[in-house]
Amino acid sequence: MNRARILAELDRRILEAFSRRTVDALRASLPVRLALPHVERFLELNVAKEAQKDALVIRCSAQALAAGSPPGRQTVERLLGETKKIDRTFLDRISTFPVGIMIRYEEVAPVRAQRIERLLSTAYRVLDAWRTAHGIRTALRASYTRPELERELHEMLKLYALETNALSRSVRLPVLLTPLREQLASGLYRVMNAAATQLASDLARVVYRRGRDASRAN
Repeated sequence: MNRARILAELDRRILEAFSRRTVDALRASLPVRLALPHVERFLELNVAKEAQKDALVIRCSAQALAAGSPPGRQTVERLLGETKKIDRTFLDRISTFPVGIMIRYEEVAPVRAQRIERLLSTAYRVLDAWRTAHGIRTALRASYTRPELERELHEMLKLYALETNALSRSVRLPVLLTPLREQLASGLYRVMNAAATQLASDLARVVYRRGRDASRAN
């Protein structure tokens, strides 16, 4: 059983659910709704990009666990460099879009480093528990109490929101929509924060629900 791959798949599903909830809420805001058709595909690809990065981090945690040594600051710095390669592929894919983006690493890197460090620690902890636990839900329960799990998920989703917000301020919209950029960025961050709070609560409830596994939050 490839536990790291299963955990990475769960992470991807969480990010996709987070993105769906965010886009649904953004549609209710008129100024943001006007720009949304231009950035919705960007947000979709951004989720795929971040899930790919997270999978890289989770695999690194699994390797560190197998070696018997928790990942440290050097690992964070190495992964930070490797994520830039994934960014370049992402930028190539959106080069033909009606929106453009130039990633400002001076804004993005500090938040991304925090995300990497937190995910490394969380994945290491869960994968370690999973060596004796039966299934991923049991491993999550062995790693965190319900309030701890909700708090951990919330913090990671908030960091994702902060990084996405920094990226959204770099998006180049069509000329007529350029004045909406700041409204889009502030609206996006506000909506993502609210979605993070609710999704973290929903996920923790599912993990600690008794009986048969519930379908994933969406």
